[in-house]
Amino acid sequence: MSTPNLNADDDAIIGATRNWLERAVIGLNLCPFAKAVYVKEQVRYVVANATTPEQLLETLMDELQHLSDTDAAKIDTTLIIHPFVLGDFEDYNEFLDVADAALEDMQLDGELQVASFHPLYQFADTDINDISNYTNRAPYPILHLLREESIERAVAAFPQAEEIFEKNIETMEQLGHDGWDKLHVGPA
Repeated sequence: MSTPNLNADDDAIIGATRNWLERAVIGLNLCPFAKAVYVKEQVRYVVANATTPEQLLETLMDELQHLSDTDAAKIDTTLIIHPFVLGDFEDYNEFLDVADAALEDMQLDGELQVASFHPLYQFADTDINDISNYTNRAPYPILHLLREESIERAVAAFPQAEEIFEKNIETMEQLGHDGWDKLHVGPA
């Protein structure tokens, strides 16, 4: 696996993220809800130049407030791409507890939630190279800010939402590592 280019400019980082979103998330239908907000251009891309977890927390809190204050018709979801901090998956995974605490401190839990993507994403009790981990692998570490209301609408429109995870693993097993590599969804 390649490592992020620490000199990549924001446009290249966003471009790589959009490529991953188009080819993997939407292209493989890993998230059946992503296409609608993508085609309506309701996805906000934020490149955090943070180099410490504390700086990233500041960006996260700013973006949580921004999303909460903005009409969903304009911005339905935000991707905070942070290529320069939390490259280690265990550190990243621990930071998710900090993100959840920020939601609570800001009294936004129940309104917003944080989902996670990482180049080295690994589900519990899996091998690092298990293809199922690739359902949550992205070219850079990403904190995905979602509106609870949007999730509820999407789940209501998709009657078997609880089956998405299993379907995604099946998709990845059929694709395999060679198929994933052919998607060219790595960092800029």
